[in-house]
Amino acid sequence: MDLVELSVERIAYSQSQNEAFVLILHELKSDLKLPIVIGAFEAQAIALEMDKNMIPPRPLTHDLFKIFAQTFKVKVNKIIIHKLTEGIFHSNMICEQNGIEHSIDARTSDAIAIALRFKAPIYTYKKILQKAGVQIPNQNYTIETTISPTLDYPEKQESPKEKNRFEHHSLQDLKRMLNDCVENEDYELAAQIRDEITKREKSL
Repeated sequence: MDLVELSVERIAYSQSQNEAFVLILHELKSDLKLPIVIGAFEAQAIALEMDKNMIPPRPLTHDLFKIFAQTFKVKVNKIIIHKLTEGIFHSNMICEQNGIEHSIDARTSDAIAIALRFKAPIYTYKKILQKAGVQIPNQNYTIETTISPTLDYPEKQESPKEKNRFEHHSLQDLKRMLNDCVENEDYELAAQIRDEITKREKSL
């Protein structure tokens, strides 16, 4: 499968979940965006690395990983978002030590936070982008960086009620709702609707 490169465009606050954020990745050769819901801790780690004016008082976990890796001469060559299962993105970090590459399984939010610190490229497969990407017109955004360096929240788990919130909507309704969410910049809800559409189309 063909790999396509992604860049981190911005972090948006979730409009429907407390302590949750949406990471917007941008495919470099199109207007396709890949919204990924992440927790507050990972959002903070990514935002701090994107804004060099914000320096935490002590190294965060991802900074500590970089220090550890550099001490033992480990390089992070690239990140590959290689699978999407039931709305969850799975990633591998391709690392190198003494000329030998190793693939390490990692949460996508952690992998991206580490990739930014190593200036490593981020990739996904074209099939995943076509299935999970949404068309969002390019605009001039300000990166959300008003995230306290002391935040350390766990990722919120959806309740069964939240997971079934779209069961009474038709596929046509969901596609219309997806367009409305994109226009209103509610990317977290857009990602949830996108996953529901993908699940239904797969079962047809």
